[in-house]
Amino acid sequence: MISSGFEAWTHVRELSVRGYVEVLRHLPRLLALRRSLRRRLLAAPPAIFVGVDAPDFNLGLEEQLRASGIRVVHYVSPSIWAWRSERIHQIRRAVDRMLLVFPFEQRIYDAAGIPATYVGHPLANMIPMVPDALAARTRLGLETSGPLVAVLPGSRADEVQHLGSTFLMAMERLRDRDPTIRFALPAADATLKARLARMLAAHPELSAVLTITDGRSHDVLEAADVVLVASGTATLEAALYKRPMVIAYKMPALSAWLMRRKGRIPYVGLPNILAGEQLVPELLQEQATPAALADAVLAQLSDPRRRELLAQRFSEIHQSLQRDTVGLVAQTILDEMRR
Repeated sequence: MISSGFEAWTHVRELSVRGYVEVLRHLPRLLALRRSLRRRLLAAPPAIFVGVDAPDFNLGLEEQLRASGIRVVHYVSPSIWAWRSERIHQIRRAVDRMLLVFPFEQRIYDAAGIPATYVGHPLANMIPMVPDALAARTRLGLETSGPLVAVLPGSRADEVQHLGSTFLMAMERLRDRDPTIRFALPAADATLKARLARMLAAHPELSAVLTITDGRSHDVLEAADVVLVASGTATLEAALYKRPMVIAYKMPALSAWLMRRKGRIPYVGLPNILAGEQLVPELLQEQATPAALADAVLAQLSDPRRRELLAQRFSEIHQSLQRDTVGLVAQTILDEMRR
């Protein structure tokens, strides 16, 4: 948005925090930011406010804006179908219309009597239905033959902190068991790349088989045979590229315990949630050991029949998420402005 000419009052990285306990030290700053934004919007009311994701930040702001007479559209529903279902009541107060990115969400909002429109997932139109691994490897300057594992430990600093070393140790085990394996790791930004480089210093034997890229996560996913990935949107991206994957996640124990207590479904990975079954392994918290991750990745690499089945199921998911997303979002916002 910035490169397209939007004026950025505050960079979105200011909201890049997660968990319960971890957010406490950021809370004063986040609340001050929200108060400042509210004052600015109430002083010069917009025709419409579009909150994009970030529900913990946006919903409270949207409640106040809507109460003052500003129309509100929220893009990307909170995961009320997975956890914290009680937020549906705040959503009812906060938004005039919710824009949904998953088809099963429509019935939840219809049952709650909250205006909502399924617009498809923007990634489904950005990612090709039939990926080309050879072309992606060529673009990245990687070897075109031999197994390649994409490694995505997360896009936030604390995710990399909790998973980075575990992933690197898993990569060591994979290299020991199959010296032909190569790895590609896309760093979300320069700060994370520097952090990963410091972690890699403790694993010098990986330097010959690991390529760290500046971003380009889609190229890395398209190039890979299997993906080792932190739970999050990247799991959906991997599925849209029809790639087998192993999903892992670690966070501080107290936050993990609180999230499990509020959980409503048995999966955390979006491919498994959308399929309604565990298509790919999920190794969370104490299960996410280097040995377990390496075993799971090797199992995916050595089972071509399973890879073929996953590609078929992921294609079905891909098709279900394809809509004229840009057109639907734009038209829905215009319709709400006219109301």
